[in-house]
Amino acid sequence: MTYSFHPEASSDLNQAVDYYEDCQFGLGSEFLDEVEAAIKQILLHPKAWSKLSRRTRRCLTNRFPYSIIYQTQESHIRIIAVAHSHRRPDYWNDRIDS
Repeated sequence: MTYSFHPEASSDLNQAVDYYEDCQFGLGSEFLDEVEAAIKQILLHPKAWSKLSRRTRRCLTNRFPYSIIYQTQESHIRIIAVAHSHRRPDYWNDRIDS
């Protein structure tokens, strides 16, 4: 199975990495590792996480308060957002394909 990022999801990720790196040296890299681990789990078990709509799901990261919002498309995962769990809920809704 393959995956790709919505362009704005890439921006979400980069901004979060920069934020954590500004907080503490190396923390941005740890955050990125956590997101990559979550994506690996999504690729292994795409239907394991909570459904938000017919094709959209949310996978929570373990250590950081972030969710990976994604859509399944046959043998491909589309990352819609890397969203902070306590800020601007559902800001990414306009990115999803019904």
